[in-house]
Amino acid sequence: MPTKTKTTTKLPKDALVSEILEAVSKQRTKAKKIEILQERSKNQGLIAVLVWNYDPNIESAVPDGEVPYTPNDAPKGTEHTRLIHEYRNLYKFCKGGDPTLTRNRREMLFIQLLEGLNEDEAEVICLAKDGKLGEKYKLTYETVKEAFPERTWG
Repeated sequence: MPTKTKTTTKLPKDALVSEILEAVSKQRTKAKKIEILQERSKNQGLIAVLVWNYDPNIESAVPDGEVPYTPNDAPKGTEHTRLIHEYRNLYKFCKGGDPTLTRNRREMLFIQLLEGLNEDEAEVICLAKDGKLGEKYKLTYETVKEAFPERTWG
């Protein structure tokens, strides 16, 4: 009799945030989604994106909607930057994050960030700024909140 195979996707240690979210999205149960999120709890890029998207106290300082940028078409792994390294700058794109930036300068920096990231990670950032990660990746606020109970949400 065949044994059941585990549905958890094995990700490389240096997986992109988009790959982690894709693996979470493919899971059928909330428990499996939480398991993958917790396995990647040290990935600060992932945490920053989830906070930006799901924390009701975080407001985007960049306009909602489509961003006029040119996606980076470099193959995965060869792009100039990765979200795991660029997450430290995300505060600049949230209200109260860096009040010294003008609106134009903030938007220019945002476009530069997106153009340097892998196309999939740039899309994750665009979804998070609009609070729409859950629309692409089957991930709810409750699941994220349960995966990271040590974080104060809201």
